[in-house]
Amino acid sequence: PRALSICVRLSQGPVYLCASVPGPCLFVFKTRKHILSLSFFLEGTNRFEVTLEKSNKNFSKKIQQLFVVSQYKILVSLLENNIHVHDLLTFQQITVVSKARGATLFACHLQQSPSGEAQLRMCVAVKKKLQLYYWKDREFHELQGDFAAPDIPKSMAWCQNSICVGFKRDYYLIRMDGRGSIKELFPTGKQLEPWWPPGGVCTQKYALNWTDIPIAMEHQSPYIIAVLPRYVEIRTFEPRLLVQSVELQRPRFITSAGPNIVYVASNHFVWRLVPVSIASQIRQLLQDKQFELALQLANMKDDVEGDKRQQIHHIQNLYAFNLFCQKRFDDSMQVFAKLGTDPTHVIGLYPDLLPADYRKQLHYPNPLPSLSGAELEKAHLALIDYLTQKRSHLVKQLNDSEPSTPSPLMEGTPTIKSRKKLLQIIDTTLLKCYLHTNVALVSPLLRLDNNHCHIEESEYILKKAHKYSELIILYEKKGLHQKALQVLLDQSTKANSPLKGHERTVQYLQRLVLSWVLKICPEDGLKIFTEDLTEVETLPRDKVLNFLKEGFKELTIPYLEHIVHVWEETEPEFHNVLIQLYLERVQGLMKQYLNSLPEGVPAVAAGKEEGDLGEFRNKLLCFLEVSTSYEPGRLISDFPFDGLLEERAVLLGRMGKHEQALFIYVHVLKDTHMAEEYCHRHYDKETDRSQDVYLSLLRMYLSPPDVHCLGPIKMELLEPQANLMAALHVLELHHSKLNTTKAIDLLPANTQIREIRVFLESVLEEEAQRKRFDQVLKSLLQAEFLRVQEERIFHQQVKCIITEEKTCRVCKKKMGNSAFARYPNGVVVHYFCCKDRGVCPTEQ
Repeated sequence: PRALSICVRLSQGPVYLCASVPGPCLFVFKTRKHILSLSFFLEGTNRFEVTLEKSNKNFSKKIQQLFVVSQYKILVSLLENNIHVHDLLTFQQITVVSKARGATLFACHLQQSPSGEAQLRMCVAVKKKLQLYYWKDREFHELQGDFAAPDIPKSMAWCQNSICVGFKRDYYLIRMDGRGSIKELFPTGKQLEPWWPPGGVCTQKYALNWTDIPIAMEHQSPYIIAVLPRYVEIRTFEPRLLVQSVELQRPRFITSAGPNIVYVASNHFVWRLVPVSIASQIRQLLQDKQFELALQLANMKDDVEGDKRQQIHHIQNLYAFNLFCQKRFDDSMQVFAKLGTDPTHVIGLYPDLLPADYRKQLHYPNPLPSLSGAELEKAHLALIDYLTQKRSHLVKQLNDSEPSTPSPLMEGTPTIKSRKKLLQIIDTTLLKCYLHTNVALVSPLLRLDNNHCHIEESEYILKKAHKYSELIILYEKKGLHQKALQVLLDQSTKANSPLKGHERTVQYLQRLVLSWVLKICPEDGLKIFTEDLTEVETLPRDKVLNFLKEGFKELTIPYLEHIVHVWEETEPEFHNVLIQLYLERVQGLMKQYLNSLPEGVPAVAAGKEEGDLGEFRNKLLCFLEVSTSYEPGRLISDFPFDGLLEERAVLLGRMGKHEQALFIYVHVLKDTHMAEEYCHRHYDKETDRSQDVYLSLLRMYLSPPDVHCLGPIKMELLEPQANLMAALHVLELHHSKLNTTKAIDLLPANTQIREIRVFLESVLEEEAQRKRFDQVLKSLLQAEFLRVQEERIFHQQVKCIITEEKTCRVCKKKMGNSAFARYPNGVVVHYFCCKDRGVCPTEQ
């Protein structure tokens, strides 16, 4: 902004200044009762004609405050401690707010309703009370009841539906929501008079610092204009800049009459501040490299939307470039990423990353900074983050039909529209950056299936950096096997090379030949992993499995079958994977089988289907029953509730959930033979979980549980019915594996003795046999006990008397009180002299 010499000379100093919004009228009242109206009309460029429209020397004895409402053509004033309303054009009094007698301050606010109508609201301070009014039918009416204030207000301003009130030492925000809640904002100190702030919440971390104490302030976005004792100072919030200082003769007042209309008054003059055009300001700011402020002004311009957007984009590019020149690399890359700038233009900011011919075509606003050492590494790290983000975005769009449209950093600079070409430049640049910052990331980049590194350029820089291992990876991924083998051959004879020797060549050939053989002849290729050789059998089986799953999934089942059945692999993970692969095949074939069945024809039993379905389902069932290494708890969720029920029952049995398994056999499949076979496989009288499996079968026949108690089996089922005949059959055949008392308790109360006669006779006969067997066993044990007792008495009769004259047979010394040992033939020796318990010393 620039202040112009638009000056009105006054005979006496003004004490208040206000202006109409919008409109040319400026009101100044001086001394205590004189009011006048001035008009400013633009004559030419930066020249105004000033006309005295009206003057009233006897307006009031004491004028304290004025507010112009041009929409209603009224002038609201505080005269002799009361609120008056006058006509704006004639100064004729319209009304007086009688309730506001004794007022010391007021604040007006013109609010736009959702319908577009303007509503004038007014808050009046009367001692320690705040009164609220609204304007209607040429009168002020009470809006709501009075609010109590903590002190006498010194200044007030509306802030949406709140009033910001400045007291002697504090600012408060009082909500006009019917409750009058009060929020303390901040203190002002002991000496400074308070002045109303623009809002109720602190939006800036750091306050503006003025060169002197401001007397008054106005906000003309994006500028804050403050009246200081000797001049007018203009600053910005973000960034914090001193934009301009306008030297005036003791300015005192400032008021705004709308966008770009500001008046300043002193004791004897009135000035109007006229801003330079936004276009001129932007040009100057760009020269001064104040891009953030230039962006704010560009957003305020009333240009055509396309031109406005283009200019903003241009300024943002300049801003990002300036951040890079200031060596704020991370901030610069973030701005470039948001703008969609051509990545090659960003890469061109760095030395030696683009081909020289293409780099010469790029132009930049200013010379590029010189980077080296730690600064260059920091810059490379920022570029890596930027390129990684751009790469991910481009890879996702690679199959899109629409071409890429990156924007240039400088207008007129060529851009690359091909996504594949951009990816090639990005990946090659990432390779160079990794070599400068983190070599460990080079190999993962080259191993990517979709890596687009330029072969010749990458080859050159890897050789220059002596990264031959990484060069091999590049050749392998690009299918240049002859070059890879030549490098391996050259490096195998060099003493300090990481590729010295033949091992790496062998590994490369193995991978190369392996992939070729598996593709041409999968069955013969599989022998590479299943041949009956020690070297083959000791290969890491998890790595082989992953290799086959990634590229040759059809070979995973034969490989797993071989290591499980032939090599007797017991690792649970291999068994789990084999079951899951069987299940995938069975489910796929099952859909085809069920769709091919004619309507009304039932499906055959599990594992008895024709073709591949029967083969794989039979394999699945057999493996579930035979294998003891898989984890049923992990696999059960893969088996559906509405099919493959035989397999699900096997898994439930392995988990010890016998009742759920038997429910499937008895009430879903309705196959009592399979139920009995299940009990036969799982019965074990030594374990608590399996000793009552036949009792569970009996319970399933006599007292079938509710369907929903045993899991969500999604089938159309009839209500399970009791089957007494099947239960009696179980009693007769398997009475020895049942707890007789529990079994009888399960029988219905109306069961006839004759119906269970065979069962009871078998139980009684078995109990009689057990009794006779126990009696014979008891007699035998008693006889054995008596024989042992007799032998014990015999051995206890033998005595060994040690006297003072008794000598050791070995050392010939007296026994004394030493520990001794006695041989079966009665020879006694010192315990220490007993070297061999099996050989008795003889007398010499």
